[in-house]
Amino acid sequence: MNEARTLGELRKSGQRVLTVREEMRKNLVAYLQSAQRILPGIVGYDETVIPDIENAILSGHHMVFLGERGQAKSRIIRGLVSLLDERIPIVQGCEISDNPFQPICRACRRKLEEQGDALAIEWIGRDHRYGEKLATPDVSIADLIGEIDPIKVAEGRYLADEETIHYGLIPRTNRGVFAINELPDLTEKVQVGLFNLMEEKDVQIKGYKIRLPLDVVIVASANPEDYTSRGRIITPLKDRFDVQIRTHYPQTIQDEMAIMEQESAPMSDRSQTVRVPQFIKEILGHMTFEARKSNEINQSSGVSVRVTINNYESLISNAEKRALRLKETEVVPRVSDMHSILASTSGKIEMEYVGEDKREDDLVEKLVNRAILKVFDQYFTVNSLQKVVDYFNSGWGVEVSDAMPSQDYLEGIKEIPGLKEAIRTLGPMESPALMASATEFVLEGLHLHQKLNKEMEGGRITYGK
Repeated sequence: MNEARTLGELRKSGQRVLTVREEMRKNLVAYLQSAQRILPGIVGYDETVIPDIENAILSGHHMVFLGERGQAKSRIIRGLVSLLDERIPIVQGCEISDNPFQPICRACRRKLEEQGDALAIEWIGRDHRYGEKLATPDVSIADLIGEIDPIKVAEGRYLADEETIHYGLIPRTNRGVFAINELPDLTEKVQVGLFNLMEEKDVQIKGYKIRLPLDVVIVASANPEDYTSRGRIITPLKDRFDVQIRTHYPQTIQDEMAIMEQESAPMSDRSQTVRVPQFIKEILGHMTFEARKSNEINQSSGVSVRVTINNYESLISNAEKRALRLKETEVVPRVSDMHSILASTSGKIEMEYVGEDKREDDLVEKLVNRAILKVFDQYFTVNSLQKVVDYFNSGWGVEVSDAMPSQDYLEGIKEIPGLKEAIRTLGPMESPALMASATEFVLEGLHLHQKLNKEMEGGRITYGK
């Protein structure tokens, strides 16, 4: 389809030019009528956040998303762009993407008056209609709204002349979606400028008031504690945001694992086959869940899903190193690889109290142990593994480590009564690497149930009685 190049051609084509709100609403209605889901890739919000977003779009509302870090707020906001039309016409060369039928900047209004239907137009894609700014205390009115351009003044224009303005990010996102992350970090002066633009549709620069009825949907994100605490955000700006949508962490382990697998680094470029047993994935999911309810961690800053994602990646990388060194063909993480997640967990959790008797390493180890116990109890009872316990009670011991070849575990599996049956409970474990991983999980679970002793020396772990 040929795109119109002038206003006259656009008129003849009969194409309507909609406002951003009308456009998003039209496209959302099409999604709903065809039973398609908006925001693909956003997991766990089907019953909570997404219905609120749909209502806000149908109503044409400005939105603010409240949630702790790592709750996909930025991803949701960026995903809203998919509800814009693929391409729209604008006045050619316009800095603020003016609607050819109803331009708002003086330069385009003058062009329309002079050229009429010969007014040249160009088309822009939806990606050009999204703007984003991370709010920091040094963000100014000039950044967001605009500033007098001294060069234009030097050329002979008056300060009050609208055409002396160098537009900021929001006017440049006219006819699109503009996002402000961490909204409460804006200074009060900028917050005032923002709500004036949202409500009164005018901007005040250097004492001059200029009418600028922008067509833009403003979306913001904030930590709930900062947004609600007195003094961080001015009440009139809160009032200008039509809806406040609360995000949350995954409510089920399945959602946590789904996000973990979806967002982790791709495995396709690895030379060996990567296989992660289900119980290992569940341990990582449960560990983050344990962290989110721990009173030793500052819950107001949250425990991001990135903890789970990065731990998953670290665990696989540690297993990959072993496979490379031992020339094994499969990469399968084990419980003895869990030490690798300390680096990817540290810095993402904030302990309530850190001292000589409270170390981050100890807390992470405690969380991992709780997670292993939870997952172990889903698959086994201690009584069902009595044969394994009896073997160790008779004086035998087993040594494992994250550097031990998978093949070395097979002998132990043959000799320890009941271990083979226990491994079978965990699902198909047909390769030596999978069986090695399952063996360590069973032994560690029995240790955490205080049925086996565990001694650590260097990287080696010995289970026995």
